[in-house]
Parts: sequence; structure tokens; C-alpha cells
Amino acid sequence: MLMNLAFYGPILVLALALFAASVRILREYERGVIFTLGRFTGVKGPGLILMIPVVQQMVRVDQRVAVFDVPTQDVISRDNVSVKVNAVIYFRVIDPERSVIQVENFRQATSELAQTTLRSVLGKHDLDEMLSERDKLNNDVQEILDSQTDAWGIKVANVEIKHIDLNEGMVRVIARQAEAERERRAKVIHAEGEEQAAQMLLNAARTLAQQPEAMQLRYLSTLAMIGAQNNSTIVFPFPTELGQALKGLVQQAQDRQPPA
Repeated sequence: MLMNLAFYGPILVLALALFAASVRILREYERGVIFTLGRFTGVKGPGLILMIPVVQQMVRVDQRVAVFDVPTQDVISRDNVSVKVNAVIYFRVIDPERSVIQVENFRQATSELAQTTLRSVLGKHDLDEMLSERDKLNNDVQEILDSQTDAWGIKVANVEIKHIDLNEGMVRVIARQAEAERERRAKVIHAEGEEQAAQMLLNAARTLAQQPEAMQLRYLSTLAMIGAQNNSTIVFPFPTELGQALKGLVQQAQDRQPPA
């Protein structure tokens, strides 16, 4: 009995060690890229998988959405303004085979590609476009990254530009520009109001001129408004007909004067 135990004991321990070495457990979001004697033989997981020790090797690939913070980049806009821009990228592995075989380190490769793409895309736009059309720039960077990382089995889900930092001098220039723009709008609105008021007064004058009695009623209404204010203003009514008669007499006197 002891001899059998001494003989089969090491074999049993070796078998258990080989079995333990062949067992792999992958989580729901993980996949295992299997290589047999250095050749790709498939993708397995999730759950319990068995491998041949020494003969087979496995590379774990996480398929969850990864968030990568792009370091601050120095960008010169199309109108020669120097800015500092940083962004964040959301991507995930959709093809574990290509993410392991086609690229050495897909995270570093995606990071470097994101930095160069960010500088290239923003350098084609003016500063005003960077500040006002951030959604369009995000879409442009995302489309370029997604098309170039597709060969690596990477899907770039979203790109967000977080900060666009300007130097203090440029901030002051933008502030003056915004102030001048507001002042211009205020002057335009004031001028439009004056034009509309003048047009309304002209229309009112034409309406009143059609009926002389209307002008007299308007005159009396004005007197009533002045009298209701309880002030010390003294008003002397002046008939409009008398004014028209005096104007006619003056015109006749001018016509009778002999030429010089």
C-alpha cells in the first residue's frame, strides 16, 4: 500500500498541477485569444476554458469601454492662434483577434493616433470655430480615429474636447471683440427703433392730414393731458385755422413784393 502510494503519488500531484495549469476562467467582459505553438487557433470565453499547458498560450482582452485622457496638445489654428487643447476618448475592442495580432499595444497606438489626429483636425479650423463648433470638431476627430483604428479591431465610440486654453492676451482681445459686437448690436437696434418710430409718425401725420378736424381733436386731447398733471404750466390755445390764415397772408405779401 505504501509502495503504491509512493509510486502513484507524484503522478497524481503532477496530473493535478497540469489540470490546474490548463484551467482558465474568463469574466463576461473578457475574451481569450488562443495561440497553439505560436499560431492563432481561436478566441474563447467567457466562462471556463481548458488549455494544453506549454503548447497553448492565451492573451486576455478586455472588451469594456475604455476611457483615455489625451494629454494637452499645443495647436496652432488656421488663423495663427496658439492654443492648448486636451480631450477624452471612449473606445472598446470589438475584435479581440485583430487587437492582439495586428498591433503590438492597441492602447498606446490609439493614444498616439488620437494626439496626432487632434492636432491635425484642429489646425484646419479658426479659433472662432474651435470655440463655437466643438460638436462638429468632436465628430470629425471621432470619424477619423474610428476609420483608422478599424483595422486593429477598435471601435472609437466618442471623442470629447474638454478644454481649449488661451493665453491672457488673447482672452483680453476676445473680451474686447465681444464688447464691440454687443455695442454694434445695441446701435443697430436703436437705429432700427428710430426708423420704425419715424415711419409710424409719418403714417400718423398722413392720417391726421386727411381730416383737419382730427388735428384739432388731437390738439384738445394734448391740452387735457397737460391739465391733468396738476402742474403750473400755462397753455395758450392757438387755433390751427389762424395759423393757416397767417401763413397765407405771409405768402401773399411775398408774392406782391416787386423783384429786386
